[in-house]
Amino acid sequence: MTRIYRWAGIIAAAAGLPGCQTSPVADAPAPSRPNVLFVVIDDLRPELGCFGVEGIKTPNLDAFASEGMIFHRAYCQAAACAPSRASVMLGRRPDSTKVWSLGEKFREINPDAVTMPMHFAEHGYHTVSLGKIFHNHMPDRVSFAEPDLRPDEYLTPEMIDRDPESFYVDEELKAELAMVRAERLIERPGRYAGGWAYGKSTESTEAPDDAFYDGAQTALALSKLEELKDRDDPFFMAVGYYRPHLPFSAPKKYWDLYDPDEIPVADNAFLPKGAPPMAMNSMYELRACYDLEDTVHPAEGQLSPATTKRLKHGYWACVSYVDACVGRLLDGLESMGLDDDTIVVVWGDHGWKLGEHGSWCKQTNYDDDTRVPLLIRAPGRHAAGASTDRLVELVDLYPTLSELAGVEVREDMEGSSLVPLMVSPTREWKSAAFSLYIRRPKHSPDNKRYMGRSMVTDRYHYIEWRPWDHARKTGGELAATELYDLKHDPGENINIAGRQEHAALVSSLAIRLEEGWAQAIPASPR
Repeated sequence: MTRIYRWAGIIAAAAGLPGCQTSPVADAPAPSRPNVLFVVIDDLRPELGCFGVEGIKTPNLDAFASEGMIFHRAYCQAAACAPSRASVMLGRRPDSTKVWSLGEKFREINPDAVTMPMHFAEHGYHTVSLGKIFHNHMPDRVSFAEPDLRPDEYLTPEMIDRDPESFYVDEELKAELAMVRAERLIERPGRYAGGWAYGKSTESTEAPDDAFYDGAQTALALSKLEELKDRDDPFFMAVGYYRPHLPFSAPKKYWDLYDPDEIPVADNAFLPKGAPPMAMNSMYELRACYDLEDTVHPAEGQLSPATTKRLKHGYWACVSYVDACVGRLLDGLESMGLDDDTIVVVWGDHGWKLGEHGSWCKQTNYDDDTRVPLLIRAPGRHAAGASTDRLVELVDLYPTLSELAGVEVREDMEGSSLVPLMVSPTREWKSAAFSLYIRRPKHSPDNKRYMGRSMVTDRYHYIEWRPWDHARKTGGELAATELYDLKHDPGENINIAGRQEHAALVSSLAIRLEEGWAQAIPASPR
């Protein structure tokens, strides 16, 4: 059953009509020269039915998960777009890429870097990209034979340099944004993305899917797949979806799937008890939306219940919309006879708080921000519907896809191929996952810069904060420590690092954090 019909069932159920069910596909022999469909979804945390979230409607990704493999404890290496994506695409961690925060351009820092698509091209793959693969305005066109493809209507001079996440459909809203942009540019001419980034925080409009950017680029991706299927060489196609990144703009029918009063809100809308002040983000992304400019730091106040409901509703609507786009893309892959010869990976670049800890957006080391959805379907390489709770990291994707495709695994990889774990999901694996985040002075309560280094083990989450000299790229003396017991406190609500009974544990975790990722990789990876 195609995913279009799965969505028809969801919409029918919302209207009180009978729906339909699906069943997982059987495993197929592994192809010798598989294609790769590489799908990244911006700001998507594991807010999907297949990750146990009740109420959200994601039939296509849930069906895909039943055919592929779910990694329940996957972590990004930094909870922000630029460092996370640079780490994935180079197969190296932020301390190696030197991309620690937004604005740092990996190609300028690493001019000779061989990105994942470049590596596949060296091994005979035709490479194509659509949407957000690297960070906005940093597409790294040298990475692809056909880079940064866009729908024709977005290739005009006034559209080409805009972030697609800034596009609206409603004419009145577009006029309003243009007026606000003009006023903002008078105040500060050097605004990011020419003043177009971020407008009103939500949009619900009666319009078809393809009137919105993600739908339009799905249509373009399907057209490109029609061309690629007739090539003699395999392809590596990367498709980057913009939603559910702010602003939460999606067709009204996806908003209508939900009763906002029935969408659950966070039950821990307070700062973690005992957490240091630099640990929490300032929610500057929300303030960038002109209808939320009065948003304050979560230490100073919270959003109103009405705004909380509207934003959570908008996030869920956008997730369902992107789910439909991905389902349409996967249906096209199947209808063209490519699904049995194509490795498909779907991942989110970092998490996103939805009111947890009284906060929104990403930019922290907390589990809500660093844990991500990761789904892989590789014909013949795993059981359909397999899953694992072992710790994995997004930096693992480069070596994993290389091995799955029969491509040489580069020696400079700082992740571990997940292929052995796909074969045996309960085997011993990494003992820890590592992330980091730099709190910049303008977003820090004391106007100082801090580096926060994070380590998640099976049971504990340990974080150290140190002053950071960004010119020298060095840290100072320990300023603060966090420790959360994920077994008894999965919401990370109480920092227990300062308790005397945990002193020995903190000391041992500090040693492991200092030893780093190289000491946490599987002892016997095969």
